[in-house]
Amino acid sequence: MTKDANAGLLLHISSLPSPHGVGDIGAAERMLLPFLKKTGNRFWQILPLNPVGYGDSPYQSFSAFAGNEDFISPEKLTARGWLHCEEMAEPPDFPETRVDFLRMREWKSQLYHLAYQRFKRQNKPNDYHRFIEEQRWWLEDYALFAVIKKNQKLRPWQEWPEELRNRSVKGLRLFQEQHLNELEYVEFLQYCFHTQWQEMKKVFWENNIRLIGDLPIFVAHDSADVWADPQLFQLNPDGTPAVVAGVPPDYFSRTGQRWGNPHYRWDKMMKDDFSWWRKRLQHLMESVDMIRIDHFRGFEAYWEIHATEPTAVRGRWVKAPGMALFRSLEKHLGELPLIAEDLGVITPEVEALKKTFGFPGMKILQFSFGKKTKKKERPAYYEKHTVAYTGTHDNDTLVGWLKEKAFSDVGIREILKRYHRINPEKTSEENCQQLIRLLMHTNAKTVVIPLQDYLCLGTAARMNYPGTIGGTNWQWRATEEQLSDSALQHFIYQVIEEAQRHSKSGVNGRQ
Repeated sequence: MTKDANAGLLLHISSLPSPHGVGDIGAAERMLLPFLKKTGNRFWQILPLNPVGYGDSPYQSFSAFAGNEDFISPEKLTARGWLHCEEMAEPPDFPETRVDFLRMREWKSQLYHLAYQRFKRQNKPNDYHRFIEEQRWWLEDYALFAVIKKNQKLRPWQEWPEELRNRSVKGLRLFQEQHLNELEYVEFLQYCFHTQWQEMKKVFWENNIRLIGDLPIFVAHDSADVWADPQLFQLNPDGTPAVVAGVPPDYFSRTGQRWGNPHYRWDKMMKDDFSWWRKRLQHLMESVDMIRIDHFRGFEAYWEIHATEPTAVRGRWVKAPGMALFRSLEKHLGELPLIAEDLGVITPEVEALKKTFGFPGMKILQFSFGKKTKKKERPAYYEKHTVAYTGTHDNDTLVGWLKEKAFSDVGIREILKRYHRINPEKTSEENCQQLIRLLMHTNAKTVVIPLQDYLCLGTAARMNYPGTIGGTNWQWRATEEQLSDSALQHFIYQVIEEAQRHSKSGVNGRQ
């Protein structure tokens, strides 16, 4: 066991209990913060904070800079005098254990519009004007994108009228003049998200809880980012992607994963010393303390798929300027608080990139027991400079994995039974808790457990099926009863204490 070890909880904001159909910032303060304190957790890890795009995925966002309006707390709007308690006293009968995104947004949109009307009638607070000025560099483009997209019946930006698609100065000015209220409404919601999030972060800091955010390597093609800066992406003359991102066939998919995101024009980005990336990372660093950077290997080399290919089977690896990028970011921003998601096809070059900048890597317990698993991937050999998980949002729950994968694989079943006292004769809860204890006692400095695994839930509680859209992806929610369960809180506190993970140091030794 490493000396200054610590523990964290993986739970996206959307998964928190709330009467409004989706978890929000108020629920994080009201229910999650006490839970984290009582259980001895040091970190709260979330998925990307940005507005969700197609399939309600936080990894396909309409903006790399905007905050997700779904997470605005109506209760906090009431505290500002912009909502009345009776206006939100009778929310629809939302499902308790999943997000109904359509109904939730219809409900919250009603509340947000009521709040905006009162906001307009009052003198605007000073910090609102300051927010608009300080964030104008991305906020103006995002507001325009959101309002134009709504006006164009949600069509992708490359299908908009030419003067809007190509950002004609005259065309955009005319549109702004005709849609002032709609644009201000978008800016108002971003102001609400920003102020609520910063207030919440301050409260978490005061209670010695740190936040781990998530930075997707790519942005969605149909986003304010690509529309505002098309020269930074590999696009065809008509605005469609020339090549798209993904990964070749792997553990998750026989045909690979074709994500569809456009690839960057790294040659263009290098010319101004990666200023777009600098702004993006600095912006997120203002909201969280550590950042899991998704698909880290893509900064060394990325899988390039021609946009006409239906799957990710046919593609090629293309070198990326990761070393130059991180040197530039480090020069401008100082030591980078990053966790490298180094899963998948990892080469010596990827390892060298990670070690050059001292980024901790990741380990996934579910990947640690196969007969072909390398020694360093076994729990007994995890390195200290590692963040270890039972699974992430892309994995099945532990209980689901045991039932669907581990116990049906003779090799994995034998290793689990012989070395770790895990076998099908025991209850799901016993096996799940034993695996959590196993991970807690590894050398990994930081261990992060999804709430679903602490709850010993099955596949129905899985957050995402990689490479798929729709279904139950991103919908799972915890209940208030689960977060207030004293027996659960005691178990979590106990396993963290047994492993001596009540630490005060951060993932990289930072506070």
